[in-house]
Amino acid sequence: MRKSLAVVGAALAAALAYLLAWPVPIEPVAWAAPLPPGYAGPHAVNQRLAGLKSISLGNDEGPEHIVLGPDGWLYTTVASGAIVRMAPDGSQREVWARTGGRVLGFDFDSAGNLIAADAFRGLLSIAAGPDRAVLVLADTVTVDGKPDPIRYADAVVVAPDGRMYFSDASTRFAPAQWGGTFEASVLDILEQRATGRVLVYEPESGRTRVMAAGLSFANGVALTADARHLLVAETGRYRVWKIAIDARDLDLSRASPKAQVLLDNLPGYPDNLMRGLDGKTWMGFAKPRNAVVDRMAAYPWLRSLTLRLPRALWPIPPAYGHVVAFDDNGRILADLQDPSGAYPETTAVTETADRLYIQSLHARSLGWMPRPGAGACPLDRVAAGASSAAKPVQPAAASSGASCQRTVAR
Repeated sequence: MRKSLAVVGAALAAALAYLLAWPVPIEPVAWAAPLPPGYAGPHAVNQRLAGLKSISLGNDEGPEHIVLGPDGWLYTTVASGAIVRMAPDGSQREVWARTGGRVLGFDFDSAGNLIAADAFRGLLSIAAGPDRAVLVLADTVTVDGKPDPIRYADAVVVAPDGRMYFSDASTRFAPAQWGGTFEASVLDILEQRATGRVLVYEPESGRTRVMAAGLSFANGVALTADARHLLVAETGRYRVWKIAIDARDLDLSRASPKAQVLLDNLPGYPDNLMRGLDGKTWMGFAKPRNAVVDRMAAYPWLRSLTLRLPRALWPIPPAYGHVVAFDDNGRILADLQDPSGAYPETTAVTETADRLYIQSLHARSLGWMPRPGAGACPLDRVAAGASSAAKPVQPAAASSGASCQRTVAR
């Protein structure tokens, strides 16, 4: 009996030592998490996102970012690393390009080149021509006179003057070194050292500089309607920043007239930002807030302990579909939810004249719904037998007079 008790005691001691002392990759710091607002006010629970229609992605998943290209085709990036192109109704789906990494966000420049934020490779340009050549525009940025690797590029927007603003989510955890984008994001958000930043690539000089730093997992970026400010989602702190477009080397931990928090204490983890129609910016919440995580904000050691638990015991919130639209002054214009989480990890919305395409981290299809208030436009069609270089056929306007032009603001 004594021998058995000794064995049990030794096992318990070993387990306790493991939970308290086993090395983990994060060095967490305390921070003051705001009291969660819950689903109330403009974010009151609703079912407006439920029952999405779907477009097949074949054997792939995770339409993380969706853009209607200047050629009239719909582009999305998926978990396999491919950039997929299709007609807006989902027909003639094809793998348009592969970068050898994982593109999380992209935009198009004035020449029609696809500009990609690749979490493994940095800022890329994929040629509009038939060769679709991939060019690395930036994989380092100069900091204190030395090149610093861009470790986690995850969103980009091209300004009217050609400059490219993109987020580098973390300077601590690169997906290429830490098991992928999801794993690296969990590490960065649990650590809360706020090493994310916004970078600017200037095509004329080929130089990349820091616009702003001090973000807890810098994520989506979008320009305001007048292109005088950049909107930036700070996933780890549940907020969205509005930063003057001429800002340089800002430290967002310090007050500055060049930056302000536009949306604060949000009910979930904000992700991508996409310009919509009529002055809107769309944003998705990849996950709802988690009370356990918020309570651990003041206790760094508890967050270290979390990583010593089996992954199944990590405090990862359940799936909950949630996207919102807001204006450049931070006023909420639309709130769409699906509490069932049937379409998981909603990251943003791509708005066209008659559809809302819903972006997702892990969905096995591309979800969409008719755009509220849009006329009854027929689906886009691609001419039968058309080559992959052809443009989708543009449908005529609906009899109601509503325009069916396939445009989307970015």
